[in-house]
Formats: sequence, C-alpha cells, structure tokens
Amino acid sequence: MAALCSMTSCLPQIIKIWRDRDASEVSLRMYLVTVAGFSLWTTCGALIGSWPVVLSNTLCLLMAGAVLALKWRFRRGKSARRPTS
Repeated sequence: MAALCSMTSCLPQIIKIWRDRDASEVSLRMYLVTVAGFSLWTTCGALIGSWPVVLSNTLCLLMAGAVLALKWRFRRGKSARRPTS
C-alpha cells in the first residue's frame, strides 16, 4: 500500500499542470529533492537486490521527473497560454 501511495502521489499534480498549462505554483526545489530521493531509493534497492524497491521507486522517479519536465515546459505559467479564438 505504501508503494502504491508513493507511485500515485504525483499523478494529481501532473494532471493539474497539464490541464491548466500552468506550473507556476509547483515548487521546483521540492520536486528536485523528491527526484533526488527517489533516485537514491532506486540505487539503494539495486544495491541490496530488492527489485520491488527498484521498480516502485523507478516509477515514482519517472512521475516526479514528469512534474519537473512540465514545470520546465509551462515555466511561464498562464502567460504562456496561446490566445483562443
């Protein structure tokens, strides 16, 4: 259950950023630390040979990385929106 919660924790943020095309409220520092933490857990899991730890944290790493990628893509927030006609 803990791994499932971790694996889905970024999903609401990803959906919100994509829907709003705005990542101005996302903390860059927080997600940089989160990505670092998932990277370390993935490495630790690999070193001890725990593939459930590796797999779950790799998925978490990919999702947190997606938030960072969206933060970069929509870095200007609402001003980056294209005008609608």
